[in-house]
Amino acid sequence: MTQRAIIYARETPEWYDVKRAREVIAAYGVGASSNQPSDEFVANSVVPAGSGSFRDFSYIAPDLPEFKAENCVACMDCVQNCPDSAIWGKVITPAELAGTLSGFEGETHDVLNSQLVQTTKFWKTYQKKHETDPSSPPGAWFGIFVDPTKCKGCGECVIACGEHDALKMIKKTRDNLPTFFSIWEFYKRCQETPAEYINPKLKVDIMLKQGANQYVGGAGSCMGCGETSVLRQLLAAVYEQVGSKYGIVAATGCNTVYGSTYPYNPYLAPWVNSLFENAPTVAMGIRARWDQMGQSDHHLLVLGGDGAMLDIGFQALSRMLASGMNIKAIVLDTQVYSNTGGQASTGSFIGQEAKMSIHGSAIRGKQERRKEIGNIAIMHPHTFVAQTVGPMITHFYKAVERALLFDGPALINIYTTCQPEHQVADDLSSTQALLAVESRAFPVFIYDPEAGPTLASRLSLQGNPSVKRDWHRRKNKNGTEELVDFLTFARSEGRFVKHFDADGVPSETLKESVRDRLENWRLLQQLAGVENIDHVREIESARERVPQ
Repeated sequence: MTQRAIIYARETPEWYDVKRAREVIAAYGVGASSNQPSDEFVANSVVPAGSGSFRDFSYIAPDLPEFKAENCVACMDCVQNCPDSAIWGKVITPAELAGTLSGFEGETHDVLNSQLVQTTKFWKTYQKKHETDPSSPPGAWFGIFVDPTKCKGCGECVIACGEHDALKMIKKTRDNLPTFFSIWEFYKRCQETPAEYINPKLKVDIMLKQGANQYVGGAGSCMGCGETSVLRQLLAAVYEQVGSKYGIVAATGCNTVYGSTYPYNPYLAPWVNSLFENAPTVAMGIRARWDQMGQSDHHLLVLGGDGAMLDIGFQALSRMLASGMNIKAIVLDTQVYSNTGGQASTGSFIGQEAKMSIHGSAIRGKQERRKEIGNIAIMHPHTFVAQTVGPMITHFYKAVERALLFDGPALINIYTTCQPEHQVADDLSSTQALLAVESRAFPVFIYDPEAGPTLASRLSLQGNPSVKRDWHRRKNKNGTEELVDFLTFARSEGRFVKHFDADGVPSETLKESVRDRLENWRLLQQLAGVENIDHVREIESARERVPQ
């Protein structure tokens, strides 16, 4: 979308005309190509909003998640972590269920019944209150529904479901695919979740609202893409806070490629693609124009990867943060230039193998220390800063909500797994993001300039495990403790595999990377005023060894 388009998109509802979007999709489908008649979309280099909803992956993905209703507790983790807007939850009242089921017959009727469950959250709790107060809403059914046209079969939802075991991947066949379509048709026919069943204090419940689907799927992203999961959450949180009064400036990268594979656009919000390194500069221009037009209540996001923001575009980002303008920068931190084949960036870890930093006999991967954009952003005047990960749902939504309320520039740095370049399985995006936090590879924090007069009062490390220790010690089911350090993280990803010998002993380069991660963590503890008990003991032990 051009700059002109994003500036005026909020004034012209025709940019969102579904009928015209259908015309573009239909023309593409019959191979109109260059013979397609010119219209306002083509003339302005615009891909219609939400056109990704017309894309069909049902003939591509080999597997689909099957829902086992009896095990579901309505935690919604599967919905939160889906990268393709392919799985949704819905609360259905008994009256709504009876009315909608009447439109289905025979075997389909029985299948739909098996998709619903009486959870404690939506049935038992509400029913108990309804029995004592008939004016309150009764217990309602809950179900998880999969859109077969959007699911790529990555299995991320199954991993996110975890020990609940309410989802499992099954092979797609000619026999079971029609059943998935019937189940999805049932979901679409049911009314949206009634407001009285949505708890405003539970962040996961945002995804029960129809407006949460600001990223409609149909994007050309990789299976299990870590970026798209957090983009869905980000836009759901933004819509919850400000409605449709927002737009996006996107730096060239994976997000613009999978977001604009013509004619499929997964975004409902207007967005414009700029050059790789100057997205914040473009955002400043749009922000100034919006303010001039009296649209200071409209929110502007500038979106890019670590290459665009930490590396080649850092000067533009720094200038934007220093400007004091009300723009929210979102960094999708994959530690590589994913879009250009996994080149190293200044956000890459020591020892990480990437293009331009190949692991060889003389030089073992990237040798430079990682640039910490969150730490640097804190030093800019009156700037809200957060580092977070999508699977930490409460921390993530809290960071986004506070950034939107903050009157000034904000930066949210989000760890996002890149499966091909990190060399991890397609279903492990959320797992790796959580491990990055546990291992100090990517500590989470929130820095709020309005939280107090000192740096320590403004910086919160809440959300990190074992916040007063060097490394986290994970408690296992058998009662033992397991040390989780950066080596734990490195062993789980292929980009570090060459640093371990046949016996699993790490290289000196990787040990240097461990020291780098520990130094960064200790710095954050010091800035936040958190006493590190391991460091204190280390200092005391060193003093005892010094001759008196």
